[in-house]
Amino acid sequence: MKTLSRLRISLFVFALMGFVGGAGAQPFPNKPIRLVVADAPGGAPDQLARLLAQRLSEQLGQQVVVDNRAGAGGAVGADYAAKSAPDGYTLLLTTTAIYALLPNLRKDLPYDPVKSFVPVSRIATASNVLVVNVSVPANSVAELVKLAKDKPGVLNYASAGVGTPAHLAGEMLNLLADIRVTHIPYKGAAPALTDVIAGNAQFIITSPIAAGAHMSGGRVRALATTGAERNPALPDLPTIGSTIPGYEISQTWGIVAPSGTPPDVVKRLSDEIVKAMSAPDMKERVLKTGAVPVGDRPADFEAFMANERQRLGDVIARSHIVLTE
Repeated sequence: MKTLSRLRISLFVFALMGFVGGAGAQPFPNKPIRLVVADAPGGAPDQLARLLAQRLSEQLGQQVVVDNRAGAGGAVGADYAAKSAPDGYTLLLTTTAIYALLPNLRKDLPYDPVKSFVPVSRIATASNVLVVNVSVPANSVAELVKLAKDKPGVLNYASAGVGTPAHLAGEMLNLLADIRVTHIPYKGAAPALTDVIAGNAQFIITSPIAAGAHMSGGRVRALATTGAERNPALPDLPTIGSTIPGYEISQTWGIVAPSGTPPDVVKRLSDEIVKAMSAPDMKERVLKTGAVPVGDRPADFEAFMANERQRLGDVIARSHIVLTE
């Protein structure tokens, strides 16, 4: 009888352990997810993050909360995400500036820009638009290049600051068109565009969202877009690459997680993001922001980021761009 009682007690204990273990191993996700945006509220990264967060909240059955942590060109938010627990409950909306520019501009980052993260999915991409002051005698990229060659050192282009995508876009134009247009950095895209409208700078390569009202109002003239293909939001404009072979620079956004996040969690998140970005209504909403939805697998996103780091790093090196702040 004692042996039987002990056996029953042992079986009960094992059953209890199994119940507790099963209760602890709840499927992902079982609590809210934090989506870090290394940018201020209202910008393109924030808009995309909120669209994605809303859709993922519906698909996952758990709230996805956007956490804005702006500063240092994206390094503040990236550092916070990199040092968060690698469990899938903290994600980072990474940008061209974070995964491609900062690694080539700053050697003192408090995290490893490559090894600190694992890719989840690219979510969207957007080509910018080259707009000139209305007094500039150029109606095409070819005419702008000819003007720059005929009057070297006379033309200026504005950007949101040293090392920003707009700066890189201007320097890529200098390199590939073999011209010398002077860069004028501003503290933000808005004052840069304002000075182009005023004629203090001759052109800027900026977001169609920022320039749209000024283009339709006749305050600036749009010449071309920066992507490999025509921007769906501006289908009548040619690409710069159709005039200058090899020219292509777009802003791209994606989701990464802290290094060490379990592969099954990364796969679940990637699957859900691909599903979200392929939904017809989601595509329509993203297109209205001026971006084109993507949604790809971790390996594809990783290869894309590596190529952009190298490609844009070459532009930075050849243009001798150095952060002074």
